[in-house]
Amino acid sequence: MEIDIQQTKEALGKAAAAKGADLIRKALWRKGHASIIVATGASQFEMLSELTGEEIDWSRITAFHLDEYIGISLSHPASFRKYLKERFVDKVAIKEFNYIDGEANPSVEIGRINKLIEQHHIDVAFIGIGENGHLAFNDPPADFVTTEPYIEVELDRDCRQQQFNEGWFHSVDEVPEKAISMSVNHILKSTSIICTVPGERKAEAVKKTIENGITPDIPASVLKSHDSVFLYLDRDSSSMLPRL
Repeated sequence: MEIDIQQTKEALGKAAAAKGADLIRKALWRKGHASIIVATGASQFEMLSELTGEEIDWSRITAFHLDEYIGISLSHPASFRKYLKERFVDKVAIKEFNYIDGEANPSVEIGRINKLIEQHHIDVAFIGIGENGHLAFNDPPADFVTTEPYIEVELDRDCRQQQFNEGWFHSVDEVPEKAISMSVNHILKSTSIICTVPGERKAEAVKKTIENGITPDIPASVLKSHDSVFLYLDRDSSSMLPRL
């Protein structure tokens, strides 16, 4: 795991986007096309803003949605489909973006999206880490066994509290209890992973991820088993790490 600590979240977003863009361009050069995973949430604001401004031939890129709440409408402020359309898809001339439909029957939707993603190898995954250490919506203890690309998951109280604290919902009870999420093992199948984690609220999760062993109780710790992970932190999210 390569760790890059920037002073601000803006600098972090710029550095993460630049690295991700470089990896995408290399995949395009090697294969003529590329596939990526795109995450959402407040942690991705600056990175996505910078990424959409990078010089990339989006017409040769297929993208996949990382996770989505079950039962949430496209018009809801917390809809990740809405987020991705407004902050990413509408800003680039991408060949194909595969959304997760949170309003569809979950088992049918999982079957549909699994068939789609199995036709692609992910070159670059853009992800974050939750306050409880989750990857995508794989809350602790995460399933480190399943090889299904997308699965149905239950969101724990800490995860739902984070979504409320970030302003996406009027109350924690309004946050859905279930979601469709890319599995941990499928994230790890990506050739490279750009993990963007700004903010003081993530400091404890970052510390646990880096300093503990690999365990389902700290889902993000599994990133240390991958040989091409780039972790981008800012002054706040790295505040609990020892200064060398």
